[in-house]
Amino acid sequence: MYQVIQTYSEDEPWWFFEEWEKSIKSEVVFDKFHDAEKEFMKQYDDLKHQYEEVKCKDPYLVAFWNEEEYIYCEDCDEDLQAYKGLMLVSNYKKIDLGDNNSNEATGNSRKTKCCQRFSQSARGNQKN
Repeated sequence: MYQVIQTYSEDEPWWFFEEWEKSIKSEVVFDKFHDAEKEFMKQYDDLKHQYEEVKCKDPYLVAFWNEEEYIYCEDCDEDLQAYKGLMLVSNYKKIDLGDNNSNEATGNSRKTKCCQRFSQSARGNQKN
């Protein structure tokens, strides 16, 4: 099973800290990787127009944020950057493209396919 998940928290989606699932705001479940990837790309296109900043880790873990959007942390008594996370995962775990069950992510050359737009840190004006 594959899940396309949106999160909202003070952590980027690639950290997978304990109880990260509590930050899930939406989830769509798919049986096939191809269908999940299609939904992921649709949500990515929608979110990139709503947020000023974008950073990707791996092709299917993306953080979006606006500089002035914060979440108050009671434990540290501070405002922390708020992130909208978008992820495509398999059974709530990061996808290892080399282990894709049906090799849907590889072509005849056996090289992993990766959409180049997800390999950039941000749109047009890269910020790191």
